[in-house]
Amino acid sequence: MLQVTTTIPATRDVIRKWKKDGYSVGLVPTMGYLHEGHASLIQKCREENDRVVVSVFVNPTQFGPGEDLEAYPRDFERDRALCESLGTDLIFHPEPEEMYQDPHAYVSIDTLSDTLCGKTRPIHFKGVCTVVSKLFHIVTPDRAYFGQKDAQQLAIIRKMVQDLNFDITIVGCPIIREADGLARSSRNTYLSPEERQAALCLSQAVARGQQIIAPGIASQTVIDAMTAVISAEPLARIDYVSVVDALDMQPVDHVEKNVLVALAVYIGRTRLIDNFLYEVAP
Repeated sequence: MLQVTTTIPATRDVIRKWKKDGYSVGLVPTMGYLHEGHASLIQKCREENDRVVVSVFVNPTQFGPGEDLEAYPRDFERDRALCESLGTDLIFHPEPEEMYQDPHAYVSIDTLSDTLCGKTRPIHFKGVCTVVSKLFHIVTPDRAYFGQKDAQQLAIIRKMVQDLNFDITIVGCPIIREADGLARSSRNTYLSPEERQAALCLSQAVARGQQIIAPGIASQTVIDAMTAVISAEPLARIDYVSVVDALDMQPVDHVEKNVLVALAVYIGRTRLIDNFLYEVAP
Protein backbone atom coordinates (compact mmCIF):
# COMPACT_ATOMS: atom_id res chain seq x y z
CA MET A 1 0.00 0.00 0.00
CA LEU A 2 1.35 3.41 -0.99
CA GLN A 3 2.28 5.72 1.88
CA VAL A 4 2.87 9.48 1.63
CA THR A 5 5.04 11.39 4.08
CA THR A 6 5.73 15.11 4.21
CA THR A 7 8.21 15.33 7.08
CA ILE A 8 11.73 14.04 7.60
CA PRO A 9 10.98 12.28 10.94
CA ALA A 10 7.96 10.44 9.50
CA THR A 11 10.01 9.33 6.49
CA ARG A 12 12.84 8.09 8.66
CA ASP A 13 10.39 6.13 10.83
CA VAL A 14 9.11 4.24 7.79
CA ILE A 15 12.62 3.53 6.52
CA ARG A 16 13.85 2.35 9.92
CA LYS A 17 11.05 -0.23 10.11
CA TRP A 18 11.88 -1.51 6.63
CA LYS A 19 15.57 -1.75 7.39
CA LYS A 20 14.85 -3.54 10.68
CA ASP A 21 12.91 -6.13 8.70
CA GLY A 22 15.84 -6.57 6.31
CA TYR A 23 14.32 -4.89 3.25
CA SER A 24 16.47 -3.24 0.60
CA VAL A 25 15.44 0.31 -0.33
CA GLY A 26 15.63 2.11 -3.67
CA LEU A 27 15.16 5.85 -4.21
CA VAL A 28 13.99 7.75 -7.29
CA PRO A 29 14.51 11.50 -6.70
CA THR A 30 12.15 13.65 -8.82
CA MET A 31 10.73 17.15 -9.02
CA GLY A 32 7.31 15.74 -9.83
CA TYR A 33 5.08 16.12 -12.88
CA LEU A 34 6.10 12.58 -13.66
CA HIS A 35 6.26 11.19 -17.21
CA GLU A 36 7.37 7.99 -18.93
CA GLY A 37 11.02 8.77 -18.24
CA HIS A 38 10.36 8.84 -14.50
CA ALA A 39 8.20 5.73 -14.87
CA SER A 40 11.16 3.85 -16.35
CA LEU A 41 13.27 4.79 -13.30
CA ILE A 42 10.56 3.64 -10.91
CA GLN A 43 10.13 0.36 -12.78
CA LYS A 44 13.88 -0.30 -12.66
CA CYS A 45 13.89 0.54 -8.95
CA ARG A 46 10.95 -1.82 -8.41
CA GLU A 47 12.83 -4.66 -10.13
CA GLU A 48 15.94 -4.28 -7.99
CA ASN A 49 14.66 -3.42 -4.49
CA ASP A 50 12.24 -4.68 -1.86
CA ARG A 51 10.90 -1.19 -1.19
CA VAL A 52 10.61 1.82 -3.55
CA VAL A 53 10.73 5.46 -2.44
CA VAL A 54 9.95 8.32 -4.83
CA SER A 55 10.67 11.87 -3.70
CA VAL A 56 8.47 14.59 -5.23
CA PHE A 57 10.04 17.96 -4.45
CA VAL A 58 10.54 21.03 -6.63
CA ASN A 59 13.90 22.04 -5.23
CA PRO A 60 14.24 25.85 -5.03
CA THR A 61 18.02 25.86 -4.54
CA GLN A 62 18.72 24.59 -8.07
CA PHE A 63 16.81 27.43 -9.79
CA GLY A 64 18.66 30.64 -10.56
CA PRO A 65 17.16 34.16 -10.69
CA GLY A 66 14.68 34.49 -13.53
CA GLU A 67 14.35 30.73 -14.05
CA ASP A 68 11.07 28.84 -13.97
CA LEU A 69 10.71 27.89 -10.29
CA GLU A 70 7.19 29.30 -9.93
CA ALA A 71 6.07 28.11 -13.37
CA TYR A 72 7.50 24.60 -13.04
CA PRO A 73 4.58 22.17 -13.60
CA ARG A 74 3.09 20.52 -10.52
CA ASP A 75 0.31 17.94 -10.20
CA PHE A 76 0.78 15.82 -7.10
CA GLU A 77 -2.42 13.79 -7.44
CA ARG A 78 -1.37 12.78 -10.96
CA ASP A 79 2.08 11.89 -9.65
CA ARG A 80 0.57 9.88 -6.82
CA ALA A 81 -1.61 7.87 -9.20
CA LEU A 82 1.34 7.03 -11.44
CA CYS A 83 3.50 6.00 -8.48
CA GLU A 84 0.73 3.80 -7.12
CA SER A 85 0.24 2.11 -10.50
CA LEU A 86 3.96 1.24 -10.60
CA GLY A 87 4.09 -0.29 -7.13
CA THR A 88 5.78 2.55 -5.27
CA ASP A 89 5.80 2.00 -1.51
CA LEU A 90 6.46 5.56 -0.27
CA ILE A 91 6.30 9.09 -1.68
CA PHE A 92 8.27 11.70 0.23
CA HIS A 93 6.62 15.04 -0.59
CA PRO A 94 8.05 17.78 1.64
CA GLU A 95 7.64 21.54 1.56
CA PRO A 96 10.78 23.67 1.13
CA GLU A 97 10.62 24.70 4.80
CA GLU A 98 10.94 21.05 5.78
CA MET A 99 14.08 20.55 3.69
CA TYR A 100 15.90 23.83 4.32
CA GLN A 101 16.67 25.91 7.35
CA ASP A 102 17.85 29.48 6.88
CA PRO A 103 20.80 29.73 6.56
CA HIS A 104 21.73 26.21 5.50
CA ALA A 105 24.74 24.26 4.29
CA TYR A 106 25.46 23.51 0.64
CA VAL A 107 27.22 20.63 -1.11
CA SER A 108 29.15 21.43 -4.28
CA ILE A 109 31.24 19.34 -6.70
CA ASP A 110 32.94 22.19 -8.55
CA THR A 111 35.28 20.14 -10.72
CA LEU A 112 32.47 18.70 -12.88
CA SER A 113 30.02 21.59 -12.79
CA ASP A 114 31.89 24.36 -14.63
CA THR A 115 30.98 23.18 -18.16
CA LEU A 116 27.79 22.40 -20.13
CA CYS A 117 24.70 23.32 -18.07
CA GLY A 118 26.88 24.45 -15.17
CA LYS A 119 28.47 27.18 -17.30
CA THR A 120 25.18 28.99 -17.96
CA ARG A 121 23.42 27.88 -14.74
CA PRO A 122 26.18 28.49 -12.18
CA ILE A 123 24.19 27.65 -9.01
CA HIS A 124 22.24 24.75 -10.47
CA PHE A 125 24.43 21.80 -9.55
CA LYS A 126 25.20 23.16 -6.10
CA GLY A 127 21.46 23.01 -5.47
CA VAL A 128 21.22 19.53 -7.01
CA CYS A 129 24.06 18.13 -4.91
CA THR A 130 22.63 19.69 -1.77
CA VAL A 131 19.13 18.29 -2.16
CA VAL A 132 20.31 14.86 -3.33
CA SER A 133 22.72 14.54 -0.40
CA LYS A 134 19.86 15.49 1.95
CA LEU A 135 17.62 12.86 0.36
CA PHE A 136 20.37 10.26 0.69
CA HIS A 137 20.72 11.02 4.41
CA ILE A 138 16.96 10.99 4.98
CA VAL A 139 16.10 7.85 2.99
CA THR A 140 19.44 5.97 3.32
CA PRO A 141 18.75 3.97 0.14
CA ASP A 142 20.78 1.04 -1.08
CA ARG A 143 20.37 2.26 -4.66
CA ALA A 144 19.31 5.53 -6.29
CA TYR A 145 18.10 5.97 -9.87
CA PHE A 146 18.79 8.83 -12.29
CA GLY A 147 18.14 9.36 -16.00
CA GLN A 148 20.86 9.64 -18.61
CA LYS A 149 19.09 12.67 -20.12
CA ASP A 150 20.60 14.67 -17.26
CA ALA A 151 24.03 13.24 -18.01
CA GLN A 152 26.09 15.94 -16.29
CA GLN A 153 23.93 15.64 -13.19
CA LEU A 154 24.44 11.86 -13.20
CA ALA A 155 28.23 12.25 -13.47
CA ILE A 156 28.29 14.82 -10.66
CA ILE A 157 26.17 12.67 -8.35
CA ARG A 158 28.40 9.67 -8.97
CA LYS A 159 31.42 11.81 -8.09
CA MET A 160 29.70 13.14 -4.97
CA VAL A 161 28.85 9.62 -3.80
CA GLN A 162 32.45 8.54 -4.33
CA ASP A 163 34.06 11.58 -2.72
CA LEU A 164 31.71 11.77 0.28
CA ASN A 165 31.68 8.01 0.88
CA PHE A 166 27.95 7.44 0.56
CA ASP A 167 27.24 3.70 0.77
CA ILE A 168 24.84 3.90 -2.18
CA THR A 169 24.87 2.42 -5.68
CA ILE A 170 23.97 4.97 -8.36
CA VAL A 171 22.04 3.46 -11.27
CA GLY A 172 21.88 5.39 -14.55
CA CYS A 173 18.94 4.64 -16.84
CA PRO A 174 18.54 5.30 -20.59
CA ILE A 175 16.86 8.36 -22.09
CA ILE A 176 13.16 7.75 -22.79
CA ARG A 177 11.92 9.40 -25.98
CA GLU A 178 8.62 10.26 -27.56
CA ALA A 179 7.65 8.30 -30.68
CA ASP A 180 9.12 11.08 -32.86
CA GLY A 181 12.41 11.17 -30.95
CA LEU A 182 12.00 14.10 -28.55
CA ALA A 183 13.48 13.30 -25.14
CA ARG A 184 10.82 13.13 -22.42
CA SER A 185 10.88 16.14 -20.11
CA SER A 186 8.48 17.85 -17.74
CA ARG A 187 9.36 21.10 -19.53
CA ASN A 188 7.95 19.76 -22.82
CA THR A 189 4.57 20.89 -21.48
CA TYR A 190 5.70 24.51 -21.94
CA LEU A 191 5.87 24.09 -25.72
CA SER A 192 3.19 25.33 -28.10
CA PRO A 193 2.27 22.95 -30.97
CA GLU A 194 4.60 24.88 -33.29
CA GLU A 195 7.41 24.82 -30.71
CA ARG A 196 6.83 21.13 -30.06
CA GLN A 197 7.50 20.41 -33.73
CA ALA A 198 10.53 22.71 -33.72
CA ALA A 199 11.96 20.89 -30.70
CA LEU A 200 12.60 17.85 -32.87
CA CYS A 201 15.78 19.59 -34.02
CA LEU A 202 17.42 18.41 -30.77
CA SER A 203 16.94 14.69 -31.41
CA GLN A 204 17.71 15.23 -35.10
CA ALA A 205 21.00 16.85 -34.13
CA VAL A 206 21.75 13.92 -31.82
CA ALA A 207 21.07 11.50 -34.67
CA ARG A 208 23.38 13.48 -36.95
CA GLY A 209 26.14 13.42 -34.35
CA GLN A 210 25.74 9.66 -33.89
CA GLN A 211 26.03 9.19 -37.66
CA ILE A 212 29.39 10.90 -38.04
CA ILE A 213 31.23 10.38 -34.75
CA ALA A 214 34.18 8.02 -34.93
CA PRO A 215 37.45 7.41 -33.08
CA GLY A 216 39.89 10.24 -33.72
CA ILE A 217 37.39 12.65 -35.25
CA ALA A 218 37.79 16.30 -34.31
CA SER A 219 35.18 17.37 -31.78
CA GLN A 220 34.55 20.56 -33.75
CA THR A 221 33.51 18.50 -36.77
CA VAL A 222 30.79 16.82 -34.69
CA ILE A 223 29.76 20.12 -33.12
CA ASP A 224 29.54 21.88 -36.50
CA ALA A 225 27.39 19.12 -38.01
CA MET A 226 24.96 19.14 -35.07
CA THR A 227 24.89 22.93 -34.95
CA ALA A 228 23.90 23.05 -38.62
CA VAL A 229 20.86 20.87 -37.93
CA ILE A 230 19.70 23.06 -35.04
CA SER A 231 20.43 26.35 -36.81
CA ALA A 232 18.10 25.34 -39.65
CA GLU A 233 15.18 25.63 -37.20
CA PRO A 234 14.08 29.31 -36.88
CA LEU A 235 12.58 28.86 -33.40
CA ALA A 236 15.78 27.35 -31.97
CA ARG A 237 18.52 29.23 -30.12
CA ILE A 238 21.60 27.26 -29.09
CA ASP A 239 22.91 27.48 -25.54
CA TYR A 240 25.69 24.97 -26.21
CA VAL A 241 26.71 21.96 -28.27
CA SER A 242 29.75 20.28 -26.69
CA VAL A 243 31.89 17.16 -26.73
CA VAL A 244 33.34 16.40 -23.30
CA ASP A 245 35.16 13.64 -21.49
CA ALA A 246 32.51 11.25 -20.16
CA LEU A 247 34.06 11.19 -16.69
CA ASP A 248 35.26 14.71 -15.89
CA MET A 249 32.91 16.70 -18.20
CA GLN A 250 35.83 18.72 -19.63
CA PRO A 251 35.97 19.54 -23.37
CA VAL A 252 38.11 17.35 -25.63
CA ASP A 253 39.60 18.30 -28.99
CA HIS A 254 39.37 14.83 -30.52
CA VAL A 255 37.34 11.72 -29.77
CA GLU A 256 40.07 9.51 -28.35
CA LYS A 257 38.26 8.27 -25.22
CA ASN A 258 34.68 7.81 -24.06
CA VAL A 259 32.83 11.08 -24.55
CA LEU A 260 29.51 12.71 -23.83
CA VAL A 261 28.07 14.74 -26.69
CA ALA A 262 25.58 17.14 -25.13
CA LEU A 263 23.44 20.06 -26.20
CA ALA A 264 21.09 22.62 -24.68
CA VAL A 265 18.74 24.59 -26.91
CA TYR A 266 16.07 27.20 -26.31
CA ILE A 267 12.86 26.60 -28.24
CA GLY A 268 11.10 29.90 -27.75
CA ARG A 269 11.57 30.52 -24.02
CA THR A 270 11.89 26.83 -23.09
CA ARG A 271 15.35 25.39 -22.51
CA LEU A 272 15.67 21.71 -23.48
CA ILE A 273 18.61 19.32 -23.28
CA ASP A 274 19.65 16.11 -25.00
CA ASN A 275 22.81 14.03 -25.36
CA PHE A 276 24.43 10.77 -26.32
CA LEU A 277 27.39 8.78 -25.03
CA TYR A 278 30.05 7.47 -27.41
CA GLU A 279 32.42 4.76 -26.23
CA VAL A 280 35.77 4.27 -27.90
CA ALA A 281 36.61 0.57 -28.07
CA PRO A 282 39.84 -0.42 -26.26
